[in-house]
Amino acid sequence: MNIRNNFRHTVYASYISYITQAAVNNFLPLLFVMFNTQYNISLSQIGLLVALNFCTQICVDLFAAKFAPKIGYRKLIITSGSLIFVGFVLMGILPDLLPSAYLGLCISMFICAVGGGLSEAIVSPIIEFCPLDNKSGEMSLLHSFYCWGCVLVIGVSTAFFAIFGMGCWKYVALGWSIIPLFDAFYFSVVPMPDIETELNSMPISKLLKNKLFWVFALLMMGAGASELIMAQWASAFAESGLGVSKAIGDIAGPCAFAVLMGISRVFHAKIGDRISLPGYIMICSVACVFSYILASLSPIPALALVGCGICGFSVGVMWPGIYSYSAKMIPRGGTAMFALLAFAGDTGCSFGPFITGVVSKAYNNDLAAGLLCAALFPVVIIIGLMIFKKMKKAD
Repeated sequence: MNIRNNFRHTVYASYISYITQAAVNNFLPLLFVMFNTQYNISLSQIGLLVALNFCTQICVDLFAAKFAPKIGYRKLIITSGSLIFVGFVLMGILPDLLPSAYLGLCISMFICAVGGGLSEAIVSPIIEFCPLDNKSGEMSLLHSFYCWGCVLVIGVSTAFFAIFGMGCWKYVALGWSIIPLFDAFYFSVVPMPDIETELNSMPISKLLKNKLFWVFALLMMGAGASELIMAQWASAFAESGLGVSKAIGDIAGPCAFAVLMGISRVFHAKIGDRISLPGYIMICSVACVFSYILASLSPIPALALVGCGICGFSVGVMWPGIYSYSAKMIPRGGTAMFALLAFAGDTGCSFGPFITGVVSKAYNNDLAAGLLCAALFPVVIIIGLMIFKKMKKAD
C-alpha cells in the first residue's frame, strides 16, 4: 500500500517522534556532572535547566490545546521535528560560541523544548484517532518507544563517551539532530486522521468544569514527576552519589530504568484489556514509593541501582495508562484534553526534578536526600486514585 494512504506509516512516524522526545529529555542529563565540574554550573542551575525544558513544554501544551485543530496536525508535527533538529545543532555550537555556556544550553534547550512540547501534545491524539485496532495497546506501545529511545540515546552516547571521551559530547549532540530531521520529512508524506471530525469534542470551558478531568490532571502531575526525577537524576546520582564509573552508572542507572519502563509498557499493552487499570496504577505507585526509598537510603550501591530499575517498571504504566483511561472516562475530551493532561504531566516533569535539585543542594549536594523527597510524588498518585474511587462510589 502507498505510504500516503497507509496509517501504519503514521504510527511508525509517531514512534520515531517519541524516540526524538527521549533524546530531548535524556541526552543532557548524561552530562550533568560534567557541566557541574567543567562549566561550574551548580546543581540548582542544572535543575533550573530541566525546569526550563518542561515549563516551555507546558506553555506549548496550552498553545496546542487551543490552536492545534486550526493550524493543522501535519504542519505542527513537521514544525516540531524541525525545531528539535535546530535545537540539537545549536546545543553543539552555542556553549563555546557564547560568553556563557549556561546561556547557550538554555537557548538550545528552549528550542528543543518547543519542538518536544508540540510533539507530546499532538502525537497521542494522532494515534488515538488513527483507524487502528486495540487503541489502548497502541497507546502503550507508542509510549514504550520513548523508553527504547532512552535506551538508544543513553547506550549510544555512553559508548561514544567511553571510546572518545566526554569532550566529544558536542558532536554526539549534532548526531542526534538527524533523527528529528528525518521524522519531519516522514510526517510530510504519511496520512493524518481528521481528529476533530472523528470526535465531537467538548469545549475547553466545559472540560475544565469536569471534576474527573481534574483528578486525571492530578494523576498526570504525579506521574510526570515520578518518572522524570529518576530519569533526569539517575546518571548523576550513580556517578557522584554511589561512586560508580560514568559508563557503569549510565547503563545500570538511567539505561536500566528506561529498559524496565519500556518492558512495563509493552506488558501493559498485552494485558491492559484484562486488568483494572486504576488498581494496577495503584500497585505500581506503591512500588514507586518503595523504589525511591530503596534508591536513596540503601547503603549498598547495587541495591540503590535496583531501586532505579524498580522505579522504571513502576512508572511505566502511569503516563499512557492515565491517557487511555481518561479517553475512556471522558470520551468527548478530544485534543484539548490530551494537551491539557500533557500540561499537567509536564508540570510534574518540570518541578519534580527542580525540587530534587534544590533539596539536594540544601543537603550539601546530597542527591540521596533529593531522591528521598521525590517519594512524595507517587504518593500524590495514590491520593488521586483514592479521590477517584470515592467519586465513583458517590455516582
